[in-house]
Amino acid sequence: MNSVRSSRPVAGFIGDVLVPRATAVALWAWVAFNLALVAWVGLQSLKTSGDVWLSPFSLPSSLEWQNYSSAWQAAQFSRAALNSVLLTAVGAFLIVGFAAPAAYVLARSSRRIAAPLTSYFAMGMSIPLQTLIIPVVVVKLSLNTFMVDWVTGWWDDRITLLVFEVALSLPFAVFVLTGYLRSLPHEVEEAAELDGAGPLRSFVQVIVPLARPGIVTVLVLNVIGLWNSTLLVMVIAPGEDERTLPVALLHLYGTMQYSSNWGGMFAGIAILVFPMIVLYLWCGRRIIEGMTAGIGK
Repeated sequence: MNSVRSSRPVAGFIGDVLVPRATAVALWAWVAFNLALVAWVGLQSLKTSGDVWLSPFSLPSSLEWQNYSSAWQAAQFSRAALNSVLLTAVGAFLIVGFAAPAAYVLARSSRRIAAPLTSYFAMGMSIPLQTLIIPVVVVKLSLNTFMVDWVTGWWDDRITLLVFEVALSLPFAVFVLTGYLRSLPHEVEEAAELDGAGPLRSFVQVIVPLARPGIVTVLVLNVIGLWNSTLLVMVIAPGEDERTLPVALLHLYGTMQYSSNWGGMFAGIAILVFPMIVLYLWCGRRIIEGMTAGIGK
């Protein structure tokens, strides 16, 4: 009995003190590793190819800013950047525009079908994109043929890409916003109804401002996802004038490995990755607030 009693304080000390500290140390170590990796990529982008190979962990002997211009020109980043900006901006706007009303209905509905529908959106998040490639290609070809032969006489695969990006991003957006909207009190809508506001006006003028942290979270996460989208772009819009920055970066890799311009290769990576890192650091606190507000609802 004495040995059992003496073991309980030790187990409690391990569970209450050592485990949280070990978890915190592991998380900070992971953060430090990622920050060091980002800084290392930035340093490599300012080196010559010889310095990249001979002294990969040292400071640049001279700042080779022309790596960025050579990477921009070799990968034709101008058109790719325009495609990425348009796809990301329009896609993120449409995702939030469709997801917010749908989440509001699911969060406030008292019908039995609301809970199963929310579960279906959660299930949609678990479907791997790779399993949808063949159906995506079939739908793309059918849509292209239908629009060209029967409707407009022309069609752009970038429109098809936008449709699929929005459709595949909606489950996550609706699921997150549903949880966040459920955390908002019903009294604010009741007060708006007493002032004569209908459901649409209450949603636009009351709920949307209150749900701004959740909407910003969904917006930023979808911006990052759309900006980094690669596989879907390669399947739907593989043309040279249709490619986005990630696909152009793959093309840059094929070019730079034969010209041995490794500094330019790292510069291309920096052009693609660094804007999203800055965006995430800028909105990081709002993202965390939006992701955690609806937990348990």
